Amino acid sequence: MTKFVINAKAIEFKGDTSMPLLWYLRDKQKLIGTKFGCGIGSCGACTVHVDGKAMRSCIVPISSLEGKDIVTIEALAKDDNHLHPVQQAWLEFNVPQCGYCQAGQIMAVVDFLNTYPKPTDAEIDDNLNNLCRCGTYTRMRKAIHHAAELKAQIGGEA
Repeated sequence: MTKFVINAKAIEFKGDTSMPLLWYLRDKQKLIGTKFGCGIGSCGACTVHVDGKAMRSCIVPISSLEGKDIVTIEALAKDDNHLHPVQQAWLEFNVPQCGYCQAGQIMAVVDFLNTYPKPTDAEIDDNLNNLCRCGTYTRMRKAIHHAAELKAQIGGEA
């Protein structure tokens, strides 16, 4: 049995621990905000947080999650009235086009801003590599800078 937490809910998993976290989230927990993209950890559509760090859930086996805390896009906002600064910036800058990759993009950026609270364009380019087939990278860059400002206004929390 593998024990871990998803979005503040304790889980006791008794199945095949080679199952990727992505499929457990989508098929068993019905947390469908996390998307399947490539299945090999390249695109980032499946990005979630494991112990606060962005990870591509399609390549994270359940066996590696003992005692870990997983957060998905569904639990990122405090509530409907208090979006995470990255979610707020995404809305303000109308980032999504098709929207498929955006949950993964947002989860990656949240972790990124914890390391780079005032990112430069070069730091964004060097550290964020989730793919967007629609090519909304220009809007994302603007939203990332704005999210950093919003996060700083609330004391860096979120």
